[in-house]
Amino acid sequence: MFNRNFKNVLVVSIGFLSLFTAYGGLQSLQSSLNAEEGMGVASLSVIYASIIISSMFLPPIMIKNLGCKWTIVVSMACYVSYSFGNLYPGWYTLIPTSVILGLGGSPLWSAKCTYLTISGNIQAANEGKKGSDVINLYFGIFFFILQSSAVWGNLMSSLIFGQDTKIANITEEQLQFCGVGACDVVINGTSSSRPDEKLVWTLVGCYIGVGVLAMIIVAVFLDNIDREQTSQFRGNREPFCHTFLATFRLLKDWRLLTLIPLTMYSGFEQSFLSGEYTKNYVTCALGIHYVGFVMMCFGATNSVCSFLFGRLAQYTGRAALFFLAAITNFSCILALLFWKPHPDQIAVIFVFPALWGMADAIWQTQTNALYGILFPRAKEAAFANYRMWESLGFVIAFAYSTFICLEIKLYILLSVLLLTAVTYPIVEYREYKNPTPPIEQGTYNKYKETTQKDEMRVIAQTRL
Repeated sequence: MFNRNFKNVLVVSIGFLSLFTAYGGLQSLQSSLNAEEGMGVASLSVIYASIIISSMFLPPIMIKNLGCKWTIVVSMACYVSYSFGNLYPGWYTLIPTSVILGLGGSPLWSAKCTYLTISGNIQAANEGKKGSDVINLYFGIFFFILQSSAVWGNLMSSLIFGQDTKIANITEEQLQFCGVGACDVVINGTSSSRPDEKLVWTLVGCYIGVGVLAMIIVAVFLDNIDREQTSQFRGNREPFCHTFLATFRLLKDWRLLTLIPLTMYSGFEQSFLSGEYTKNYVTCALGIHYVGFVMMCFGATNSVCSFLFGRLAQYTGRAALFFLAAITNFSCILALLFWKPHPDQIAVIFVFPALWGMADAIWQTQTNALYGILFPRAKEAAFANYRMWESLGFVIAFAYSTFICLEIKLYILLSVLLLTAVTYPIVEYREYKNPTPPIEQGTYNKYKETTQKDEMRVIAQTRL
């Protein structure tokens, strides 16, 4: 059933698909492409540190003043700047553009989550359905489309870097240091060397193009559904400190504090796959030109499962899906502690990102939807907290990436997962016993009347 809200969900999803085709591809390659002095991983750490800072104050201010639509457009421009920084990678280009991207990161995701939550509640009011079910469906559709960006972005990098003439065989001696054997060892070989500069420029140029396309798609086709609220906010402006501290005030809610391990784990597990698995299992055993193909496998599985689990959640409930994700990640972590990658076991190298993609689909869709359901009256601050704590997981993981052994990193990841398995059920049990009341239906029925008047006005103008 195609309607105005569903159209907006598709526009947001396609815009993010285009944007993260570029950023996702660059992120997957940073630990291998800009490996000198750990520059690539350092830039990722700076990105997520900046996201933490922006999460503290920017999302409520930007969203309430600009609205969700224009917050998304402005934040997308910050992401495109990072692609420009990769044209001439160096400390003086990557770090400043990483800061810019990070400052736009939290407003981008908070605006997206707020937009989808509002759209889901509006559609639920129109159809007389439960708001949480429609929100779950919309987040499932969004992540189904978004996660396919890993396929297209990494396909571009694999096809372009596959033309590199410097690809060479990896010796058995080098393979000894792959997997958990990689500890304080710099792999010296053409398998991890930087591709030809012309190929890098070609790839980054393509990424810049699709990033700009994302901005155009959202600016032209996305409806400004919270225009009335932003106008009211600007007309009856709250004290600056009230908006500035909105993210921190929500920390008084014990439910948010209990969700911190779950949210941080999302950052830990994503950073492990893009930073550690690609470097120590894929680039080490197969070469950098295989990173894109492996991440395509992750993205394809993630995309399909996001859509599937977004629809299944209304039948199985969140808890069952979270349990499946935890068991999947737990099994993968244990296996990675003992398995040594080898070119002869190429199929196994692809199995891990496929399983990881299935689990990540659950972490992403269900955690985002959970925040929207638990904090319906403080959506901007709630999703800002989500990005802040998830980004802290990224920062910690990327910060210790070059200092500790891979085996220790796996044990840290396992510890955070076990902590999540203890804290998340507390929130779920409390929500089961005392469900959070949704925003009154009248709020969205009022919006329905407003949008119908807007549509009638457009039709009348067209006839004239």
